[in-house]
Amino acid sequence: MVGFKNSYMVMEVLLDPNKEISGDDPIVVTQFNISKAIKDGILVNFGECGLASSLGSFQVKYVNPITKLCVMRASRDEYQKIWSSISMVRSIGNCPVLFNLLDLSGSIKACKTATLKCDELKFEQYKLMVGACLSADVTQHMQNCLEKIRILEH
Repeated sequence: MVGFKNSYMVMEVLLDPNKEISGDDPIVVTQFNISKAIKDGILVNFGECGLASSLGSFQVKYVNPITKLCVMRASRDEYQKIWSSISMVRSIGNCPVLFNLLDLSGSIKACKTATLKCDELKFEQYKLMVGACLSADVTQHMQNCLEKIRILEH
């Protein structure tokens, strides 16, 4: 018996540098927000039939609100449609964003490795940027996120 074949995408959510933004960190990255923005993008670009065909396998598996990294799963037949829709998403809520693909993998294990590496590097960069203002809550939240990615499975 052949298992269901999936592709996994590690994406980074970035503020759109070409748009004006009010506030310090306006993006609230959650699984719901990202999933809704991508599904809306699929609907606009591929219609109801395209959305229905991709919904069976599409899932946002992991989101780190501190480093703005997320992991998405899609079937190997549908990942190009989802990827192209992601590249056309221009906002999450009222915040202008861009998505950057960091890794595309056929296995969850390779995806976990890439995500852990990126998350750790981005958190170190975040700590340097924030400096002494880093609270224990943020550090604990980041450790929880890293633990979630370590146990990520299908």
